[in-house]
Amino acid sequence: MTLFTFKFITVTVWDLIDIIVVYAILLKLYQFFKGSRASQMLIGLGVILLLSFVARTLNLQSVSWIMSHLQTVWVIFFVIVFQPELRRILIYLGQSRLLRRFLSEPKSKTIEAVVTASQELVHRKWGGLFVLAREVGLKPLKEKGTVLNAEVSAGLLVSLFNPGSPLHDGAVIIQNDIIEAAGCILPLSENADLDPQMGTRHRAALGVTEESDAVVVVVSEETQKIAVAYQGMFYRNVDEDTLRALLNKLFFSGRVNR
Repeated sequence: MTLFTFKFITVTVWDLIDIIVVYAILLKLYQFFKGSRASQMLIGLGVILLLSFVARTLNLQSVSWIMSHLQTVWVIFFVIVFQPELRRILIYLGQSRLLRRFLSEPKSKTIEAVVTASQELVHRKWGGLFVLAREVGLKPLKEKGTVLNAEVSAGLLVSLFNPGSPLHDGAVIIQNDIIEAAGCILPLSENADLDPQMGTRHRAALGVTEESDAVVVVVSEETQKIAVAYQGMFYRNVDEDTLRALLNKLFFSGRVNR
């Protein structure tokens, strides 16, 4: 179906859909890579794709030949140089809500690591604060901490909250099975109804869930109790099995049956 014709250029509905899809993909990639080296490379790749499209539309054969070869080189260079970023985006796609709907028993390496680490912290009588980022980005909070970009593991999480570690006072932010930052300072909740026995860690956990869709696990150093915060609410005194089930419900669906 033809939408309009401008001189010798004919634009159909499928052309419009094609352009919108490509734009959406490039925009999503730019948002994902924003703030990293890859964002500039992505802009360059977008320019080359646009020039290639224009050249083919205007039937500029020489320019089309040059652009097509530049596209190949650019993509190969992009894959080689930015392997870590591409790995992150593949993890992100693998954990997308659309794909998780087809999985009968969704699992997360992050959840198992946090559950194990929480139990170990309780055993050692250490405090802990784990922020499991979901859809809403936490870039401003990460920038206030120490960037790690390390693969998540229970052992590493426990070591970060060792009282002798310089990063043990802040929060750990985890996204896509990657510990992105540690020692992060979170906004404190000003909720007047919060139990006065809850300390700074609990106020920080509640504060970040009031401003994002993150799921936060708090291990109390004083009581050795585990609590989960989500959307400005607390689930307190949870045991290992309850913690695992609760995190799976909140992390994957964002709700709990009450």
